[in-house]
Amino acid sequence: MDRDAVDRAVADGAEWAFDLLERLVAQPSTLGREAGAQEVFAAAVADLGFDVIRLPIPDDIATDPAAGLPRLSYDGRYDVIGERGPRTGPSLLLNGHMDVVPAEDADRWRDPPFTPVRREGRLYGRGTGDMKGGIAAGLLALRALDSVSTDWLSGRLTFVSVIEEECTGNGTLAAGRAGHTADAAVLLEPTDLGILLGGVGIVWLDIEVTGRAAHAHVASTAVNPILAARPVLDALREFERDLNDEHRRDPDPAFAALDHPYTVNIGTLHAGDWPSSVPAVARLGVRVGHPRSWTADEAIARVGAAIAKATMDDPWLAAHPPVVRPSGFRAEGHALMVDAPLADAMARAHRDAHGAEPDRFTLGSTTDARYYLNQFGMPALSYGPRAHDIHGTDECVELASVTAVARTLTRFLSVYFGASR
Repeated sequence: MDRDAVDRAVADGAEWAFDLLERLVAQPSTLGREAGAQEVFAAAVADLGFDVIRLPIPDDIATDPAAGLPRLSYDGRYDVIGERGPRTGPSLLLNGHMDVVPAEDADRWRDPPFTPVRREGRLYGRGTGDMKGGIAAGLLALRALDSVSTDWLSGRLTFVSVIEEECTGNGTLAAGRAGHTADAAVLLEPTDLGILLGGVGIVWLDIEVTGRAAHAHVASTAVNPILAARPVLDALREFERDLNDEHRRDPDPAFAALDHPYTVNIGTLHAGDWPSSVPAVARLGVRVGHPRSWTADEAIARVGAAIAKATMDDPWLAAHPPVVRPSGFRAEGHALMVDAPLADAMARAHRDAHGAEPDRFTLGSTTDARYYLNQFGMPALSYGPRAHDIHGTDECVELASVTAVARTLTRFLSVYFGASR
């Protein structure tokens, strides 16, 4: 494979990839609204010669022990699977998720979050970084390889665009259960051109604190559940502190470089419907990071026990214990060995493209790589562009990093499938 010719093809195709990325971002593919962006992806992979499958998510997927707890019906929602190449020889799966988190803070953005805007070498918009930029980079790499060689693909290549990576992982799980697996997987998550090898366990919890409703003028005789929730909040903070103190004493080797891998985040608080009323119930939405050695059920039980212990001396909460319910993620921790052949192969490709070693690291978060490693026995890693403020205001991706990722991927893919051997 002529690398200079491929690099020229990447450069020549950059505007094509940026335009595609803008069209993906313009589709507000939040939870339950993924179809528009999925169809943009489906058309793109079809144009690159892939056979396209629209894979429904089974309604009963929550019964799978590895699944997250769905937050919406799966009616009319689907993964898009692109497949190409012979079924003999090596096989590889590229994975990207099309769902994005909400942009409820839209009035704080410089530009509307689903109106892609280029500025100073970056593309701004919800999902530019997490992770439509990676999807665009993967498609650009394939387009560049095709423009230089018609026979570089010696095995089966699958490109999966999934839903619900941000809340359950059930899109990737459903695709794997349906047989869309391979010898290895590369997830095109935003990694700052580093190699992401693993993540901690994650569970989502809804914690319900009951109060006693009343008119505001007699609030002193009522029980406001927002105020009553303070011991719960204190318990969650102490739980996080204890987890990370234990990690520092006896770290999981895969996460030893992280000082604080386990975060307990209170992401939502809902209570009441009127300023002059004391609400009856406060509901907290909580995300708990936990060690790989714990199951989701163990993590849920430990959080429940910590809350129960912290509230037992509170007269109201002792009589009205907070209720802890799982919701969304039930994600196992995962890690690929730092010197795994797949990681070494991606590092060589990066080094050949950019003249430097990429970072190899783990994070106190998760990706769908966990399913390939834990459920399907496939080596998997993440590699993708440089993004800023993902899940935050004015999310963006550096456009030069999209083409940089594509250059790495052309080398990785051509070697993986034998075109550069």
